[in-house]
Amino acid sequence: MPKAAITLSLFFALVLATLQGCYSFTGSSLPAHFKTIAIPVFEDRSGSGIAQFRGEITGGLANKIEAQSALRLTPSMARADALLEGTIVSFADAPSQLSSTTERAMTNRVTLVVQVRMVDRLNKTPIFAQSFVGFSDYRTGNYIAQQEAIRHCVGQIIDQIFDQVVSGW
Repeated sequence: MPKAAITLSLFFALVLATLQGCYSFTGSSLPAHFKTIAIPVFEDRSGSGIAQFRGEITGGLANKIEAQSALRLTPSMARADALLEGTIVSFADAPSQLSSTTERAMTNRVTLVVQVRMVDRLNKTPIFAQSFVGFSDYRTGNYIAQQEAIRHCVGQIIDQIFDQVVSGW
């Protein structure tokens, strides 16, 4: 291979490696006047006894927004530029794969649905109202795997809500 081709290949590899971490959410679709956001603890209307995860969703979302966007969290809904409210509307833990020999569940699927609403408090207009769904499978009868599946669902939902808040994707 000629020396010029090797040099050119190394140059392009260096440019790609340098630009790889340059993407950020600074060009988000948030209104310019949004500086602060209030996120009250999500409600649980699922009737499933999963209330312990409402704080995990709220806290995880608050941490992600503060760490990865220009928005700053405020505990005061009255002083916030934006308000993000959420409700856990359903939780299901149902068989997802049956054994062909015993016809019993081999794996279960956890599905979590959260309804979220974001409001521009200054202009008193809705930004979005949407449902977000997280799901994960785990081996039936394994409590630890079930808890990990639930946490995976929570993580999916946090990521989806964050993407909607900062970019409207």
